[in-house]
Amino acid sequence: MRSGPKINMNNIKKPVHAGITLFEEYPLEALVDFVNWSYFFHEWRLNGRYPAIFDDPLKGEEARKLFTDAQQMIARIIKEKWMSANGVAGIFPANAVGDDIEVYSIETSDQILTTFHFLRNQQPQENKPNYCLSDFIAPKESHLTDYIGCFAVTAGIGIEQKVEEFVKAHDDYNALMLKILANRLAEAFSEALHLKVRKELWGYDAEESLMIDELLLGKYRGIRPAPGYPACPDHSGKSEIFGLLNAIENTGISLTETYMMNPAASVCGWYFANPQATYFSVGKISKEQVIDYAQRKKISVEEAEKWLAAVVGY
Repeated sequence: MRSGPKINMNNIKKPVHAGITLFEEYPLEALVDFVNWSYFFHEWRLNGRYPAIFDDPLKGEEARKLFTDAQQMIARIIKEKWMSANGVAGIFPANAVGDDIEVYSIETSDQILTTFHFLRNQQPQENKPNYCLSDFIAPKESHLTDYIGCFAVTAGIGIEQKVEEFVKAHDDYNALMLKILANRLAEAFSEALHLKVRKELWGYDAEESLMIDELLLGKYRGIRPAPGYPACPDHSGKSEIFGLLNAIENTGISLTETYMMNPAASVCGWYFANPQATYFSVGKISKEQVIDYAQRKKISVEEAEKWLAAVVGY
């Protein structure tokens, strides 16, 4: 298999608050500024960048109406408490072991709490490394104590009752609007929490002073990939995140047998702080990789193929 790039491990920052931090009934009004309105329009199948989409000769009028209706509904969501937001974030000592990441107890480094399993891009690429997410954590043989973060957030607690009210009234438009806004607020929560992690909980970039549009473009240090992303296509990775964070009890989010989150307006993932951490795509993977992945996860090859079906290349 192809090897990864050389990553500088001289920027490791011990977190200010290691371990788990809970965010119960996070104020929805604090999330509105973090909403990515471009993705809001994408969910309505109106592709375009906010706010330039308002000037589009074909889409502008519809976009303005959707935006006005969304603002009015958000105001009601907040005032009438249609739903609530819960979240949990955790930062733990960690080291890379090959393409895996071992996560340790904050009390004793020889206690492994969980292991995250990742895949390495194997496609021949000119002047570009073959990344794996484990590259961004100090390897165990370095004898350095590195850290990894993870999170789970939802903005959909209690949403079902209001959606059902709209459905019973045959108001499909507002039922859909509410679901889409809940999704956007959950993503906004993940953005707001990541900012808090960078500046306060982990504190590896305490002086960060980016504008909202810069945040939404990911111009901060580090990355926030989620299970199902091109760099980590296996949704079953949510189980290790949920177990480490005790996310079901701490947030009210549950996982289905196929690792979908309930409420649907939920997000979970990892935090990588290394300045060289970057998003990438695993691409298509070989039988050899699937066998190796199954062995590391201690599952059958058939089960690994099931969870990796979207990237299996044979």
